[in-house]
Amino acid sequence: MISPTAVASIANLTIILSGYDAVPLENCTDDVHELRQSYLPPLYGITFLVGFPGNLIVIYVYAFKMRPWKSTTVIMFNLASTDLLYLVTLPFLIHYYASGEDWIFGDFLCKFIRFSFHFNLYSSILFLTCFSIFRYFAVVHPIRSFSVQKKSWAILACVASWVFSLLAVSPINYLITSEDSENKSFCHDLMSSEKLDVIRWYTWLLSSLVFFLPLIIVTLCYAAIICTLATGMHTQNRYKQKARKLACLLLVVFSVCFLPFHVLRILRIELRLHPVKCELETHVHTAYVISRPLAAMNTCCNLLLYAVINDNFRQAFPLFLRCKLSSLMQQMGTGSNTDFNKSGQLKL
Repeated sequence: MISPTAVASIANLTIILSGYDAVPLENCTDDVHELRQSYLPPLYGITFLVGFPGNLIVIYVYAFKMRPWKSTTVIMFNLASTDLLYLVTLPFLIHYYASGEDWIFGDFLCKFIRFSFHFNLYSSILFLTCFSIFRYFAVVHPIRSFSVQKKSWAILACVASWVFSLLAVSPINYLITSEDSENKSFCHDLMSSEKLDVIRWYTWLLSSLVFFLPLIIVTLCYAAIICTLATGMHTQNRYKQKARKLACLLLVVFSVCFLPFHVLRILRIELRLHPVKCELETHVHTAYVISRPLAAMNTCCNLLLYAVINDNFRQAFPLFLRCKLSSLMQQMGTGSNTDFNKSGQLKL
């Protein structure tokens, strides 16, 4: 008769020989934990240092230096606003990961910070999609869609985007969990929650409706815009170049910032439900961690869009800088003979 000890030994040997772990080993995530501590704080820090002042200036320029507003101005102002709201929360994440993942700000802020990331992510995607649709109608159907270009439609589209984003990410408040363990308080992200079945269908639904569908719409819109401008007999070259730049920038934002994050997030949850080799799990988890700051960097990449989209913005931004430079020089009492008028323009 085989003893219980022998049965246990045979079972363990079978697992080892099969090359698969029935349950993921805890030390699979050790390297990933070190990566989060060394990689996330500097990347989030760079995003904050570039994105926060950049979006603050963009909002100021749109609000006080650009008149009149067009439909695209309304959308871009809302895009900069949601980016700024997210960037305000980044210092909390920087502190969390730099301190070895010890959350000291309480359960409410944990849920709010994680919620803010997803809310900004999908608000940005929807605003960029709305912008692409408006551009499509303006270029491909300029006469028939004249009424669509009114500011009232842009305001309605922005309100719908805010509301839809809020409804889409609101379940995160119930899925995000904080945990006290090893004398630390952890603020888990969505993929670390224990409600695996719920997270799986929610992740697929969220990614399909609020990322992959907008990605298809944006791609089709700019493909139609480029084709229309390419075949237009009287279309000026600068409009063609502007359309190509916009298409390239938006596709870069979607493919570099958004696409890796969504694909790797799906892989991450699938591997948690279907355990595989520790090495493969670690690679996917590592790639997922790397993709998270890239998704946050859309707040910086969007800064390039404002300059390409609107000619008036390119004129207003240097004017703003000259005005601030004038104020700074006056405060410092440089005694310079250079004089500036009230609009910030040089008097020669």
